[in-house]
Amino acid sequence: MALEKIRGQRVHAGDPAVVVGAGRSGLAAVRLLIQKGARVRLLERNAAAVSGDTRELLRAMDVEIIVGEHHPEHFEHASFVVPSPGMPISRLAEHLGRKGRSTAPEVLAEMELAWRCLADEPVLAVTGTSGKTTTASLAAAMLQAQGYSVFLGGNIGTPLSEYVLSRRKADVLVLEVSSFQLQACSTFCPRVGVLLNIAENHLDYHKDMREYTETKFRLFRCQNKEDLAVLGVDLKKLAGEFNLKARQVYIRESGRFSESRLLGGHSRVNQEAAWQACRFFGVGEADAAAAVARFKPLPHRLEVLRKHNGVLYVNDSKSTTVAALRVAMQAFDQPVRLLCGGKFKGGHLQELREIVRSHVIDVAIFGASREVFEQAWQDIVPISWHENLESAVLHASSGAREGDVILLSPATSSFDLYTNYMARGDDFKRIVEGLS
Repeated sequence: MALEKIRGQRVHAGDPAVVVGAGRSGLAAVRLLIQKGARVRLLERNAAAVSGDTRELLRAMDVEIIVGEHHPEHFEHASFVVPSPGMPISRLAEHLGRKGRSTAPEVLAEMELAWRCLADEPVLAVTGTSGKTTTASLAAAMLQAQGYSVFLGGNIGTPLSEYVLSRRKADVLVLEVSSFQLQACSTFCPRVGVLLNIAENHLDYHKDMREYTETKFRLFRCQNKEDLAVLGVDLKKLAGEFNLKARQVYIRESGRFSESRLLGGHSRVNQEAAWQACRFFGVGEADAAAAVARFKPLPHRLEVLRKHNGVLYVNDSKSTTVAALRVAMQAFDQPVRLLCGGKFKGGHLQELREIVRSHVIDVAIFGASREVFEQAWQDIVPISWHENLESAVLHASSGAREGDVILLSPATSSFDLYTNYMARGDDFKRIVEGLS
């Protein structure tokens, strides 16, 4: 099945490389570069991000560590630069365009670096504004049900570099891929690429929606006619602009898998996308259906926490965009009491007015962005504001009746009150579990 893929220049002994960011993917990239014989410099703005144990480990590997603001001289003589997924390429370019430099270093994502170090393992890669973690996890479950050994990683938690370093050999690599990673990929080429959807997101990172869209479609740029591209049916017209060479399958909501614990029509789309991707590897429909039936909702993604006094409490803290909120509200026929608020990343809440009018009977805003939600909806639904999530939950709970859904689907990042969306969701769980 495997065909020879074009891969970019590999790292050779003595090559100077710079890694930006000491997060998990950055440290994995450092270790992989060292294994390949590179001379590595690690840059990290935040001194607290590099623990004492990490410093000792890196120094034992002869890694140079520079903490503080980045400067052009930090990138001098580098052949490769591996940026943190959270660092925009445009900002990095400010440091690489030093006058008098004969050649610019190659900028490549940690995933691209690891891809170049793979043998012939086939890759199934999933991206999209929403649903990619669930779809990638479903695909891994379907492949495992067929008997394949699977590595599940990428943006989902385990960097691809860690797989390479482990020296294990999986039958199929299933990777969740973000736009941050794709923007610094040049030869990454999955046998199967899945693009679920595109909606406004990360416009604080990308220049505009066009750049964000182009970055998502980079998933397919190196594929050929022997590969497969699986896309949401709404992307068919847009895909025509990008000259995809792979065989294309367009997916829509399907009732193929009737036995499922996942909520909402979008989940049926995700299941269909995973199935179409796994068919490429010979997964039978019966094994796929068995995997779907066993699959539990992932934490913080329309996760049912409990039913208390006839009221259903649902944790969708992973909802950080307007598009994700739309999907969450559409998952319920019951009256919704909505909890939202936080650091607003952009998007058009006005576009949700009809859904809010038909699905939501009360909105409790917590934390930041009060004015954004009030301006969009205050004339169509009762809205209250609360300093914290606990106060908002208690407000919603006090007015709830049997049959209602209290839904945490913030449509924002969590960085006003929490370190990440997981911490926000965990706090919601704590509050809900304490209700009596």
